Amino acid sequence: MKAVKTDKAPEPVGPYSQAVITGNLIFLSGQIGINPETGKLLETLEEQTEQIFKNIEAVLKEAGSSKEKIVKTTIFLKDIKNFKKVNEIYENFFKNCPVFPARSTVEVSCLPLDAEIEIECIAQV
Repeated sequence: MKAVKTDKAPEPVGPYSQAVITGNLIFLSGQIGINPETGKLLETLEEQTEQIFKNIEAVLKEAGSSKEKIVKTTIFLKDIKNFKKVNEIYENFFKNCPVFPARSTVEVSCLPLDAEIEIECIAQV
């Protein structure tokens, strides 16, 4: 097992790794919409979602992978009514990939730093 760490994505807000590689898989910890340069959570759902995908790409790059190799995502939404908005950004992010990853989306009562959304994923190396 090997931990992945990059300064191009936010520092973890707790005792965990940005990602862990085991075998040919990368398990990315949940990302919230923190700008790694400022350390601040962005304000709107749309801004947070777009930043999450930038953070995911940065961690994957550091691990020697890419968004095209994501096989599974899990989305945690503070309000499931935002499902359609998130889907639009999600579809745009993955539009040039050979397939859309498998996915689960759930509504949760609260997220770290009072974020609107958190996304975790599993990818191939």
